[in-house]
Amino acid sequence: MNAYAFFTRDLAARREAVFLETESGRCYTYADLDRETARVASLLTNLGLAKGDRVAAQVEKSPAALFLYLGALRAGLAYLPLNTAYQRGELGYFLKDAEPRVVVCRPEMLETFAALAHESGDPKLYTLDERGGGSLAEAVAAAPDRFETVATSDADLAVIIYTSGTTGRSKGAMVTHGNIASNGEVLRDYWRFTERDVLLHMLPIFHVHGLFVAVHPILLAGAKLLFHAKFDARAALAALPRASAMMGVPTFYVRLLAEPGFDRRLVAHMRLFVSGSAPLLLDTFAEFQSRTGHTILERYGMSEAGMITSNPYEGERRGGTVGFPLPGVSVRVRDGERECGPGEAGGIEIRGANVFAGYWRMPEKTREEFTADGWFKTGDVGQWSADGYLSIVGRAKDLIISGGYNVYPKEIELVIDALPGVAESAVVGVPHPDFGEAVAAIVVKTQGATIDEAAVIAHVKSQIANYKVPKRVVFVAELPRNAMGKVRKNVLREQVAQRVP
Repeated sequence: MNAYAFFTRDLAARREAVFLETESGRCYTYADLDRETARVASLLTNLGLAKGDRVAAQVEKSPAALFLYLGALRAGLAYLPLNTAYQRGELGYFLKDAEPRVVVCRPEMLETFAALAHESGDPKLYTLDERGGGSLAEAVAAAPDRFETVATSDADLAVIIYTSGTTGRSKGAMVTHGNIASNGEVLRDYWRFTERDVLLHMLPIFHVHGLFVAVHPILLAGAKLLFHAKFDARAALAALPRASAMMGVPTFYVRLLAEPGFDRRLVAHMRLFVSGSAPLLLDTFAEFQSRTGHTILERYGMSEAGMITSNPYEGERRGGTVGFPLPGVSVRVRDGERECGPGEAGGIEIRGANVFAGYWRMPEKTREEFTADGWFKTGDVGQWSADGYLSIVGRAKDLIISGGYNVYPKEIELVIDALPGVAESAVVGVPHPDFGEAVAAIVVKTQGATIDEAAVIAHVKSQIANYKVPKRVVFVAELPRNAMGKVRKNVLREQVAQRVP
């Protein structure tokens, strides 16, 4: 079934209910959603686009941008959300690779895209600004507001999500209608969303977290979005009394905890805080619990599979873990061909209706990333607890091999983060003439802390094996992060490589 049709199958019963409210107070009902997506779908099909054709968008977050995505789904087209931080070189690659028939961009990027268009099949170009204005808005307004949703199968392409490309050419993950429909339904049920919920949405919508996880369960439940263009701690304080749930990256919760007005009374009515896209520090997890009485629910997902595991809605939400496999998702941890037991680190592999169809125009890469028996190799390293909780140790590409020993950065980071005076840390491997790779730690101090390199090294040496102890500790004001809060370890490696003896 077409994923849009699946998400809105109960539309007739909720047409007058509010689907989305902006930070300025403008509201869109489910009937408005139906009309606006019909106009988008009508425009795109009247341009001659057919099922499977691509629509690319590098735009700011707005209701119109969300309707563009949902309208493309409705028309049976494949949507390409592009990070607003991407520059000309990256954009040129994406356009050549995906060959979209339509490209929607910010007005200030029109000249860049016009130049790139000549090299990628001359797609039709439209503009869309942060207020929902631009040539796309004008064209959509003139399009018919009724549209018969295009029939698709579960296997048909719905979205292409390009990976970050930090270790080579970016790969386009082909996400199908069946992938997003199944995962959306599982999350609605597992996290208990109903038509009474109001979700505070401050995430970007060029990423799976904001576009899929924070939208699809809401559509299925007939619930409401408080839709903000970006995260702002004080705006969140003002909006939270009207919300029942919030999804965010760890940075959101750190910044909320820095606000004096963020306390138990403010969130007493809330039922769910979800964190993902990057690891949540145990200190943040504990402070949030102490300050608010709420336990953040951590989960694990990725572009290629949506959500994979989650801490339980009911039961212990264990800090430092990502919980259990979601219903319908199988997870295994293996070291080569051997299944790992509790406490043993290995590669995380997954299987289920949520797992993508492969990489766009990369059949060899697709074959490499799936096992002979059909499991997707996530590239993440994890381990089970004795009672079945999964913890993410790190990325396989972040594995440090020092003197022939495997070193998992997360283990060392947890030890360093527990040291008084440390706000957070990141551990990377850098080239070393004797060991092949040396362990280096990058540390952010808490305000006023006087901790130094010797103290960090001594602390780590007292806790874990000597081969895991950093050869060098570098202090920085903050860790470099991408838009979703993940630490950019490739940047850190370059910064510290010349500073390790």
